[in-house]
Amino acid sequence: MLVGIARPYASALFDVAKDENQLASVETALSDVGRLVRESEDFARFLKSPAINAEDKAEAVNAILAKTQTNPLVSNLLKLVARNGRLFALSQIIDAFKALAAAARGEVTAEVTSAAPLTDAQAKSLSETLSAKVGKAVTLNQHVDPSLIGGLQVKVGSQLIDSSLKTKLAAMKIAMKEVG
Repeated sequence: MLVGIARPYASALFDVAKDENQLASVETALSDVGRLVRESEDFARFLKSPAINAEDKAEAVNAILAKTQTNPLVSNLLKLVARNGRLFALSQIIDAFKALAAAARGEVTAEVTSAAPLTDAQAKSLSETLSAKVGKAVTLNQHVDPSLIGGLQVKVGSQLIDSSLKTKLAAMKIAMKEVG
């Protein structure tokens, strides 16, 4: 459902940004907003809260944007999304825009989840390995999940490569139950 809400906003922003030759600056600004949503639990709760009406959210977003120097296209998108009561889908809008921008550059995005943050060298090596396998440039969206214990989970398109210790231990546990 959220993808259905996000796609039209992302497509419209992509078309305008492309027409105005601002794809890179819009993508950077959206990345900044996305990082704020991920890093601030309060802001994320504010965006998703059904207890706060659309008008109050729009006023809050306008106040925040008045104090920042966000790309005007991103600023207008945020105001529109707030006014329409769709801030709960902001992360999906950002993801959809990034996917459109990556496709326009001939890139593929890989979702990478690791137990600890990857070093720059590890990320570069992984990106190069995936690029060789997929045949396109690969951009990594990195996430950290300490519960993996070690290893990686990599998702490219519909393909999932799970080499995490958590999954291997779970498989061993199941195998041991079957034997005993």
